[in-house]
Amino acid sequence: MRRAQRPPAAPVTQHPPPSPFRTRQAAFRRHAGSPCPLHPVQSTPAAPRLGTTPGDGPRPTVIAVNGYGSNVHEMYWAHAPPATRRGYHCLLVDGPGQGRALVGQGLVLRPDWEAVLRPVVDHAFALPGVDPERLVVIVWSLGGCLAPRGEPRVAALVADPGQWDQLGNFRDSLPLPPDLQARLPDMDPAELDEHLAPLLASPVLHWKLVQRGLWVHGLGSLGEYIIDTDRYRLSDVVENIACPTLVAIGEGDPVAAHAEKLHEALRCPKTLVRFTAAEGAEGHCESWNRSRYNQRVFDWLDDVLASKIP
Repeated sequence: MRRAQRPPAAPVTQHPPPSPFRTRQAAFRRHAGSPCPLHPVQSTPAAPRLGTTPGDGPRPTVIAVNGYGSNVHEMYWAHAPPATRRGYHCLLVDGPGQGRALVGQGLVLRPDWEAVLRPVVDHAFALPGVDPERLVVIVWSLGGCLAPRGEPRVAALVADPGQWDQLGNFRDSLPLPPDLQARLPDMDPAELDEHLAPLLASPVLHWKLVQRGLWVHGLGSLGEYIIDTDRYRLSDVVENIACPTLVAIGEGDPVAAHAEKLHEALRCPKTLVRFTAAEGAEGHCESWNRSRYNQRVFDWLDDVLASKIP
C-alpha cells in the first residue's frame, strides 16, 4: 500500500496576532448595527458610537454611559436596539477607563465625569435628527456613580443602579486593623499594602483588583487603588442633579446597596423602581430580564418627555 503524498505546504506569511480587543472590535463591526445603523463619533474625549432610528423629524436621544472596565461592544445589545425600537436614537459612550478609550487611547478612569459628559452632549446636539429638548442619560453599573453629576442640558436621567460614594461601599469589609480603618483615606497608601496582600490569594480578586483595577485606574498598588476610590463620590454633587431621575434597584444586586441613599438625597423629581426575582429581573443591572427593565424605563421616559414633544 502506498501512502498518499501530502502536497507541499503553502508558504506561511507571518503576522503579529491581533490583540483580543481588536478582534472583538472587528467582530462587532461585522455583526452589530443590523437592528439600527451604528456610526462612529470621533470628536469627543470619550469614544462614542451612535445608533439611529429611522423616521422624519427630531428624535429623543439616549446617551448610554458604560460601567467599570466595560466597552460599547458589551453595552450595544443592552441599550441600542431597545432604544431604537422605542423611537430613540442611542449614543453609546466609552469614557476614560472603558473600552477603546482605555485600550486604544490609554485614558484611565477619572471621577470628574462632568468634564467627559459635557463634550459628548455638545456633540449630540450637533448630530442630525437629535431633539435637544429630549436628551436622556442612561447609566449602568459604575456609570451610576460616574455620570449623575448634574449636566444641566439633560432632560432625564436613569441610574441603573443608583450608587453613592464608592469607598463607603466596601471600607468595612477591608482586612484592616481598626486604626487604619478609622484613618481611611488619609494615609500613605503603602500603609495598606501588607494588609491587603492576602486578598490576592484569590484568583478572582487578583484579576479584579490587580489585572483589571490597577490598569483601569492607572495606579501601581492596592493601597493606591483603595485610597483612589474615595474620589468617586456622589455626595458632593447630588444637589446639582435637577432633571427628573429614575433610580433602579435590582433585587440581589450588591452594587445597588446604596441606591436608596441616592434616591433620598435627590432634590429633583425622582422615581425609585425595584426589579425583583419574581419578575425574573433580579441581579446586577437586571441582566436576567432586560426586557422588563426596558419596558419600565422607556415607559417612564415617554411620560417624562411627553411635554417636550415639538
